Order: sequence, then structure tokens, then C-alpha cells
Amino acid sequence: MDSSTTTSGLTFDIRLSSQRKTPQERAELLDSPGFGTVFTDHMVTIRYAEGKGWYDPRLEAYGPITLDPATAALHYAQEIFEGLKAYRHPDGSVATFRPDANAARFNRSARRMAMPELPEDLFLGAISTLLEHDSEWVPTQENSSLYLRPFMFATDVGLGVNNPSRSYLFVLIASPSGAYFSGGVRPVTVWLSEDYTRAAPGGTGEAKFAGNYAASFLAQAQAVEQGCDQVVWLDAVEHRWVEEMGGMNLFFVFGSGDSARVLTPALTGTLLPGITRDSLLKLIPELGFQVEEGRLSIDQWRSAAESGELTEVFACGTAAVITPVGHVKSSHGEYAIGDGSPGPMTMLLRDELVALQYGTRADTHGWVHRIG
Repeated sequence: MDSSTTTSGLTFDIRLSSQRKTPQERAELLDSPGFGTVFTDHMVTIRYAEGKGWYDPRLEAYGPITLDPATAALHYAQEIFEGLKAYRHPDGSVATFRPDANAARFNRSARRMAMPELPEDLFLGAISTLLEHDSEWVPTQENSSLYLRPFMFATDVGLGVNNPSRSYLFVLIASPSGAYFSGGVRPVTVWLSEDYTRAAPGGTGEAKFAGNYAASFLAQAQAVEQGCDQVVWLDAVEHRWVEEMGGMNLFFVFGSGDSARVLTPALTGTLLPGITRDSLLKLIPELGFQVEEGRLSIDQWRSAAESGELTEVFACGTAAVITPVGHVKSSHGEYAIGDGSPGPMTMLLRDELVALQYGTRADTHGWVHRIG
């Protein structure tokens, strides 16, 4: 047992696992990790109590968390999370991509869910501490990474519902991951959901709140029943304005070549402010193309696709990076985007973003944070 980085006046207590995987066991697990099913040797935990603040930050063995049956999060869903990745760079070092943006969004989610904010240096310190001790778990294979999942939930015991919890647990776990969608970069088919909505004005749509994802499962199942890969959400008021694809932000490309322009749905309070989305909004103008935030109706989407004005559609997010959309289905019919294959803008942006994340392109924004 020893100590690590001190942040916000707190020192991480290091309690190394006595059952760490051997190099051979780890290599076998890293050979084909899938997504979110294999986990590293350790996790980070930090506790919070009203009147005391954050305390007891520690690195400890990955394992079960014991909870009282009346724990508040199990009944009233006070739980938020983030998702980011650690990448192996060509020189063998490990780096994360815009973790400060994840820290900021984590706190925006916390404010919306009446939860305490975690100081940014504690959030970043948790990531550094875990990666310093589990860096061997960062894969070296192409398109692989170490997915990091920070989350926080209410730990008060009792069934009272009048006030938010007074105690919380922050946890950081890590999972080596291959490609999010099997088969590599391939166009997906999407289903326009007119029966269900993801979020309403004034709701929790812009928070990375666990309940938003639970509410999406039925609509996603409907999409699969219709032979689609993903669901596309429409606005909750008129059911005609395009918002997101599953848990990913959407981008629409009009025209081609040097005159191509890009549109993404504006943040209205019902959409998640994606960090990949924000990165693309900065990268696209640097590559010489126009990009704007606005609105697109389902009728405009179809008519622009059928006329050829709309040439590409893609979704973006931390887990899948950039995923092209090839076909659209709804209760009113179906149509293709272009010739149904990944478009040049989609692949250009994906290549640029991946090069930044994996350290093969110069970082002019200060987005890449090296560990150690």
C-alpha cells in the first residue's frame, strides 16, 4: 500500500490487487476483447458525504460493490456516467483525448441530477491513477483502445423521495475494447422512431443520465425488429425534427467536393452535447468546409436524399467514433443515402479524428493528454 497523486487536497490511496492477471492471461483477453465485457485489474473509488465533501479516494482491486437493498440509486435512479478512451501511441505511450471536456460534462450532468460536482482535478486524477497502474491493458491492435467509464450514484439508504441523496460514490472502471460495431466501418440502417421519444424540453436529455438509456431500449428493440441497426430520435413536441441516433450525434453532408457543407442538429436541451460532436465542429472548418448547427425535419431529410442534395449522413460518439448511415427506414417507407456506402467526407473526418486520438497527427488544440 502506498500513495499516488494528490488532488484537491486529497491523496489517492493505492491498494494493489493481489489477483492481477498474468501477462499471458492479459494477452489472451486483449486478443479479442469485444466491447465492455473485459475489465482491468483495478478501479478507482471516491466517496462523498454532505457536510464533509469528497473523501477517501483510492485505487483498489476491480470487484463487486456491496449495496443495501434500500440504496437510493436503486429506487430513484440518481446515476450519471461518462465515456472516454485511452489510446496507445506509436512511441508506446498512453494518452487520453479531451478528458477535461468529459470532466466538465460530468459536472453538468451532476447539476441537472441534483448531485454534487466532482472537482475536475479529482476526475482527471482518478484517470491518471488508474492508467498509471493498468497501462498494460491499453491495447496495441489497430482500432482498439481502453474504454474508461467514470460513474457516480446516490448511496443514501432509505425510501424517502422528498430530497436528493446526501451521499454518493464515484467509481472509475476500464475495459479494453475493439471496434464498437462488428465488421469495422460499415454503413448502418436506421429506424425513425415515431412512437417513442428520448427526451422532452426541460427534461434530462442533455445529461448523461442512466435513465435516458433505459428509456431507449424499447425503441432500439423496435428498430431491430424492423431490420435496422439503430434508432433515430425525433423531437418530443412535433415528432418531426431529427435529434440523435441512439446515443450518438448526427451529421448531414450536403453537396460534394470543395463545396460540401455539413449540418448537425443544434443543442436544444434535449440532445447530449457530444465531445466528438464538438471536436468535429472545430475540425471541419480547419479542413476548409462549412459547418453549421441547425434543424432538419424528417421530410427534409428524405427529400434531400432523394434529390441527391444530401450526399452523406454519419453519427459520432466516443465508443464508435464515426459511423456512416447508409439507409433510412420508417413506417412511411425507406430510402438510401447516396449509393449507401461510406462517403468521402465521413471517411476524411474519421481518419482525421482517429489520427489525432492515436497520436499520428499533430495536436494543435491541446486535446491529447499524455499519461506519465
